[in-house]
Amino acid sequence: MGSIYQGSLQISIFGQSHSETIGVVIDGLPAGKKIDTEALNAFLQRRAPGRNAFSTSRKEADEPVFVSGLRQGMTCGAPVCALIYNHNTRSSDYSELADKPRPGHADYTAFVKYGSAHDIRGGGHFSGRLTAPLCIAGGICLQLLEEEGITVGAHVLSVHGVGEERFDPVHLNAETLRQLAQNEFPTLNGEKGEAMCEEIAKAKGELDSVGGVIECAAVGLPAGLGEPVFDGMENRISRAVFAIPAIKGIEFGAGFAVSEMTGSQNNDPFFYDEMGKVCTRTNHHGGILGGITSGMPLVFRCAVKPTPSIFRTQQTVSLSQKTDCELTVQGRHDPCIAVRAVPCVISAAAIALYDALLESKKGKN
Repeated sequence: MGSIYQGSLQISIFGQSHSETIGVVIDGLPAGKKIDTEALNAFLQRRAPGRNAFSTSRKEADEPVFVSGLRQGMTCGAPVCALIYNHNTRSSDYSELADKPRPGHADYTAFVKYGSAHDIRGGGHFSGRLTAPLCIAGGICLQLLEEEGITVGAHVLSVHGVGEERFDPVHLNAETLRQLAQNEFPTLNGEKGEAMCEEIAKAKGELDSVGGVIECAAVGLPAGLGEPVFDGMENRISRAVFAIPAIKGIEFGAGFAVSEMTGSQNNDPFFYDEMGKVCTRTNHHGGILGGITSGMPLVFRCAVKPTPSIFRTQQTVSLSQKTDCELTVQGRHDPCIAVRAVPCVISAAAIALYDALLESKKGKN
């Protein structure tokens, strides 16, 4: 059940990096919702490989083929099933890894759990390739959230310590989030983005990789989404975000910085705005209080680890010989995962938010 998201929506992701297809089944979408497949394809291209100098050279079309659930572009009530065909695979690049696990990868733990049955090619089911079907589900949820006046977007906040300004947590608007989707390198500041690209190019030239931080936000959310304790919005979003293989940490609002604040500094004063809506003057809580949305912009950041597949010689073991040895990884890999992970983080957030919205609507019926 590890590849199934359970909620008002049920989302099952299947396939392996080098299997014939990868795909997703989405159950629980309301019937009669128009899905703009062209807009969805454009969203998927932001994650697709082989599009620029800071991604893997593996080229895949990543165009989903819908086999059920849509009729004349509308959801029909049946589970939506979409496939993406894999074409540009080079499985021979991974032949050595069945015996020599890559440091930083799931090769060793997959061997412990599944033995020699595990599909090692491209990382198998543990590959970032599986974020493509995640983005199908997330891209659909993104469109349905927009219908409700809710916009989700994200930017690369930093790469290997080279960063830019954070979102304005109080005055952030939908137009700022939508504009980021038009940028090849999704930053608020183009010059800062260029500096990050230089850092990625430097690591690539040194046969290495770098990590980064992605900041994601949602605006237009109503107050009241989420449940206390185990089903708070932090819980829901984190569960979905950690489906992205490279994510190693997450923080909401001011995050870890609150540990250095006093209560008077951290507390966000309430006030009524000119429309009679309750707002806060600051937003250290990141739009969530007690696991429930407050109506302020929901803001979180997540840490993306450096790509573990690097072309430097690394220390590993031979599982068959039970000896220490060296490994030089082959294949095609991103020098920085964070850039292509931006739509994946947006997708994870969109899934969690739309799921909570559906649950809220059921409770009011």
